[in-house]
Amino acid sequence: MRIMGKILGALFGYMFGHVIGMIFGIWLGHKFDRARSLNFNMQQGIFGQSASSQEKQKLFFYTTFSVMGHLAKLKGKITQTDIQVANTFMDQMRLQGLARENAQKAFADGKSAEFPLHEKVSEFAERMGRDRNVIKMFLAIQVQVAYADGYIDDKEISILYAITEQLGLYRIDLDRLIKMIEAQRYFHQGGKGQYSGQTAKQKETSIEGAYSVLGIDKTATDKEVKRAYLKLMSQNHPDKLASKGLPEEMMILANEKAQDIQKSYEILRKERGLK
Repeated sequence: MRIMGKILGALFGYMFGHVIGMIFGIWLGHKFDRARSLNFNMQQGIFGQSASSQEKQKLFFYTTFSVMGHLAKLKGKITQTDIQVANTFMDQMRLQGLARENAQKAFADGKSAEFPLHEKVSEFAERMGRDRNVIKMFLAIQVQVAYADGYIDDKEISILYAITEQLGLYRIDLDRLIKMIEAQRYFHQGGKGQYSGQTAKQKETSIEGAYSVLGIDKTATDKEVKRAYLKLMSQNHPDKLASKGLPEEMMILANEKAQDIQKSYEILRKERGLK
């Protein structure tokens, strides 16, 4: 059952227009889900989906898993842990049947010694154009997988810096992504983003993580905190990402990121006494 659009539509609608906005958001989300369930057979869908978008989604899917396989190979022989990380990632995306087979094939391609990493990344960057949001999502996925074992070694960071530059981003963009993902891991593990009932040390860690997820520091003004929150929520809206090439299977990741952003803002809102 496809309900992701309705859930996120309700969330964004309520944020900007409370109950009326939520109702409108659910309606838009329903249209979005319906368009996706038809596999974009129409030349132009409710949110502007086209054959070109489908091609970009296929390219995003393949490049994501092939580069993922290449990064796993960097540490030497592919271990059972590497395979488990990849499978866990596929489970998280709920990949089954042909989609999972395609992901596994792409991962295997990336492990090959002849895999043309820079050629594939260049093709990806060229096809995706200048959409930094989708490109950053691709890079964030690679960082998440590289960091899955708890650290990023020198070979991985070197390749990630090279990929970052090929994508038209800066090294500081990668550094910020790593900090954000470290903070997101806190939300998904011990901290869970809960603020009330924590010790002083836990609260301090939650606050630091919240700033990192929003990509700002403690010196930010209240206005800058709100601006960063709204900007990130807008950038991770599913219809925008899908129209720019993010595959349907990866919408779960976008939704998870949106939840982390929401939790982070709630922590800072309470800490700062924002309305």
